[in-house]
Amino acid sequence: MAAAVALACAGVAQADTAVKADDAAKPADPRIAAILDSLGKVRTVESVALSPDGKHLAWAVKTNGKPVIEVADADGRNAKRITKSSGCSEIGVSWAPDSRHLAFLSDCAGKAPGVEEGKQNDINVVDIAGKAAPQRLTHLTGYIDGLEWRPDGKALAFLYVPNATRRSSATAAAKVQTGEVGVEGIEIQQVAMVEATGGAVTTLTPAGLHVYEFSFAADSRRIAYVAAEPPGDNNWWVAKLYVQPAAPTAKGKPVTVVDTATLTGPLKDLQMAVPRFSPDGSRIAFIGGLMSDQGSTGGDIWTVPSAGGAAPVDVTPGITTTPAWIAWTGADELLVSEAAAGASRVSRYALSANGEASATTLFEVPMTIGDGRLSMSVSLTTDASKAAFTASSFEQPYEVHVASLDGKATPAAVTAFNAGLKPSWGKAESITWKNEGQNVQGWLLYPANYNPKKHYGMIVSIHGGPAAAVTPRWPGAGYGGAPLSALGYFVFMPNPRGSYGQGAAFVQANRKDFGYGDLRDVLAGVDSIEKTHPVDDKRLGLTGWSYGGFMTMFAVTQTHRFSAAVAGAGISNWQSYYGQNLIDQWMKPYFGASVYDDPGVYAKSSAINFIKEVRTPTLIVVGERDAETPAPQSFEFWHALRAQNVPTSLVVYPGEGHGFARDASRRDVLARALAWFDRYLPASAK
Repeated sequence: MAAAVALACAGVAQADTAVKADDAAKPADPRIAAILDSLGKVRTVESVALSPDGKHLAWAVKTNGKPVIEVADADGRNAKRITKSSGCSEIGVSWAPDSRHLAFLSDCAGKAPGVEEGKQNDINVVDIAGKAAPQRLTHLTGYIDGLEWRPDGKALAFLYVPNATRRSSATAAAKVQTGEVGVEGIEIQQVAMVEATGGAVTTLTPAGLHVYEFSFAADSRRIAYVAAEPPGDNNWWVAKLYVQPAAPTAKGKPVTVVDTATLTGPLKDLQMAVPRFSPDGSRIAFIGGLMSDQGSTGGDIWTVPSAGGAAPVDVTPGITTTPAWIAWTGADELLVSEAAAGASRVSRYALSANGEASATTLFEVPMTIGDGRLSMSVSLTTDASKAAFTASSFEQPYEVHVASLDGKATPAAVTAFNAGLKPSWGKAESITWKNEGQNVQGWLLYPANYNPKKHYGMIVSIHGGPAAAVTPRWPGAGYGGAPLSALGYFVFMPNPRGSYGQGAAFVQANRKDFGYGDLRDVLAGVDSIEKTHPVDDKRLGLTGWSYGGFMTMFAVTQTHRFSAAVAGAGISNWQSYYGQNLIDQWMKPYFGASVYDDPGVYAKSSAINFIKEVRTPTLIVVGERDAETPAPQSFEFWHALRAQNVPTSLVVYPGEGHGFARDASRRDVLARALAWFDRYLPASAK
């Protein structure tokens, strides 16, 4: 279930027993309108790339509501647009090895039938040293992502779904389930390639494999990729690691390098991501571990011979961080971005002769970092002496940062896109506590205009995943902790067991135990905060999305400590959910068996089985076409609350999936949630 969700469209209220849903959507309180307005002012940086020679930066920055490409010197100066187009989007910057040619995706060519949001991205290349306009290389009809230059600079490869009807992601709105379900209308994502001078697009990978990510060997002759048989939305959790030739005309079928289903030991039946060839091509390093969502990557670092035939080796056993992204920077050296107890850390890992790695921290920041490609990925120079990425925190909006990777300096912002923005919410504090032998961490936002002499209500916001983590970031225009803080609440965002940032054992500590140990961690964190901060225990609220939505639904059946709750895209009945969702492959690693083999373990964590205990007024919101946490789960919980005469409201957003695509939807959810808490959970005594 998605760890980080971009919420969002004017909702359709199904029913309620305490307040008219239409009224709940109208932010009569001027503070709510002001919060919504301020959140829409941030200029996000969608992607950033540092040229291989370290002399230039390219980025896609939100401008007049759309991302556009700019090129600048490496220190951020002399920035200029590379196109004159308006009203269209430009994303996905990627430098050629010559540091002169820049590739990007643009939908400026016009519309394509059936493509999500009515726009078609195509590959463009521009020579930044010349005066010619960018050259459009492709005329595609379908979904494109993951643009990458071949190491020899002669071609570009990308992920492509021909004639796609939607974005290739389980979080996107699901197709309407009609016809022969599971057979008709299957869309398959392959690795495709086009020459750098243009021409025909060719596919590299078999039509029978849905590819999730790929990378080239340094000599450009092979690609490694993570793929599974279709349907792609469901089967990432059982994907295998393959290697095959990178030329369309080359002979040779894909070689299965790792199939976790056939392994013994800690990686058996778990997930893989970020495969990377060693410089000499003899090995592949990858991230392997228990992952609840594609794209929310975390685990140990593993290596395996690129020719296959041997079991992978965990080179980071027992570490207490969570690697998310890797790149080889030497024959026996990796650069690693990792989650570290609620912060972002970049380290160098040296591989020893005995197969294990030792880490040297280069920098650690209480921010969320990334270059727009994968989770926590950064853009490196050829010599790996510098890295570029976007970063934000609760105090600092999105900017491009450049870091010298000598371990002697912290990253510095080289842009000032959002210099005029100031938080309308309170200060952030990292909170740590112990529970049942575990070290647990979370983030606490103070109320706006905090007065230490007053007591405040506190809202607990539980993240999705569960394999994910809260790290500080500047909020967008969607639902989250910062707007609640701006309204005058303490907001507690815990990283309980099951979260990234404390090592693999911590991530796996909630297997077959959803809603129990993780909830005890959360409540222990609440107790710890109440001992040191002026929080009124009689005014506690609870919220979350996806896994956090489940935790919200389940928690109100287990405790009466919360006076109000908002459950987004939640799960109320794991037994019925198993047959309703389109991603059931993620569940067996967590529950230990299918629901048909062990229904009891699913029943144990189903809120619906404890529904008689609920007293908490609960707002429920969900997307109509959510494939990850289908709307019937929200209907089931809402129906049960109404039967118990518990104040409730259900809002279903037309056409939306697990991650809301429309700004209007995101704003509507936020307005409703703020109004709900303000009604049932005053931030301070009135």
